[in-house]
Amino acid sequence: MSQRADSVFVSSLGKGDSLHQQVLAAFPLCQISEEDLIQNPQFCKLLATLSQHVDRTGLTQHLRRDREKAERELHTQRLGWLRLESVHRVLREIIQENRFSKASSTLTAEDKFYSTLEQCLMVAQCVKQMDVSSDSSEDHSGVLGLTAERVKRQMPPEQEVLEMKQRLPSELLQHLKKKAVSILTYYQPEWENESEGLRSVKLSKLPELLDTEQKRAKSLTEKNRENGTLLQRQTHTYLSELLKCMNILQCLILDLRLKAQKDLDRKKIEYFEAKCEIGLQKIRAEMLEVQLDTYTRDKIAAHKKITEKLKVELKSSEVDKQAVESKLASFEIYGKDFEALAEEYSRLQQEIGTKSWALKEFST
Repeated sequence: MSQRADSVFVSSLGKGDSLHQQVLAAFPLCQISEEDLIQNPQFCKLLATLSQHVDRTGLTQHLRRDREKAERELHTQRLGWLRLESVHRVLREIIQENRFSKASSTLTAEDKFYSTLEQCLMVAQCVKQMDVSSDSSEDHSGVLGLTAERVKRQMPPEQEVLEMKQRLPSELLQHLKKKAVSILTYYQPEWENESEGLRSVKLSKLPELLDTEQKRAKSLTEKNRENGTLLQRQTHTYLSELLKCMNILQCLILDLRLKAQKDLDRKKIEYFEAKCEIGLQKIRAEMLEVQLDTYTRDKIAAHKKITEKLKVELKSSEVDKQAVESKLASFEIYGKDFEALAEEYSRLQQEIGTKSWALKEFST
C-alpha cells in the first residue's frame, strides 16, 4: 500500500527529465548529477519524496522554525551587546582624546568630568571581568580576595557621578556627530566645506549611504566569491585539458621518436656498412699490395737466378769457344777433320749467340 502511495506521489511530481530536474533543484547542496539519478531510479524516488518534507538546506519545517527563532534571539542579544560595546568604545575614545589634549594644555575644570568618567569605566570593566553572578548566594572571591562590592567602593562620589551623567549625553552626542562628520567627509570629500545646516541635512542621509556601501561591499564580496569559484572550476578544466594535451603530445613524441629511431638505425646501418666496405677495400688493397710485393720479389729473385745461370753458361760457352778456337788453330792442318771441327765451332757460335740474346732479354 505504501509503495502504491509513493508511486502515486512521485508520479504527481513529474516523470523523466522533469523529475530529475525537480530533485536537483530541491537539493542544490548535494553533489549529485542527473546521470546519477538516471542510474539509480529508486534513490531518485527517495529524494523526490524527501523533498516534500525538507527545505533546500535539508532542514525540516520544525527545525527551520526553531533555527529562525534562535537566530532572532541571537540577533537581538548581539544587537544589544553591540550597542553597549559601541557606547563603551566611544567613551574610551573620548577619554583618550582628552588625555592627548591635556599633554599640550593646562588643567581645566573639565578634567574632573573626564577623570570621573574614566574611573567609572575602569570600575565597571573590573566588575565585568570578575564575572560575578548577582543572583548567586555563594561568596565569590576574585584575585587577592576582591569582590564586586569592594571594587564598587572605588567609584567616585555620588554627586560627581550624577554631574557626569548629566553632561555625558551632550558629550557623547557631540563626539558621535564629530565621528559622523569624519565618516561623511571620507565618503564625500566635497561636503567638508558645506555649511552647518546643509551638513546636518546630509548627516541624516549618512545611514542610507552607509547601508548602500555595505550592500555594495557584500555584493562585491559575493561576486568575488563566485568569480573565485568560477576561476577554480576553469582552472580545473584548464588543467584537465592541459593534461590531455600533454598525453597526446607525449604519444606523438613517442611515435615520432620511434619513426626517427627507425630512420636513424637505418642510417647507422648504412654508415657501418659503408665503413666496413671501406675497411674491406683497404684490407684488400693491402693484401694485393703484399701479394704484388711478394710476386715482384719472387720474379726478381727468379730473374736473378736465371741471369746468374745464363752468365755461368755464357762463361762456360766462352771457355768452350776458346778451347775450340785453340783446337781449330792447332788442327787447321788436318783437312777434313778441320771441317768437322769448324761445324762444331759454328754450332757453338750459334749457341753462344742464342744464350747471349736470352741473357740480354732477361736483363732488360
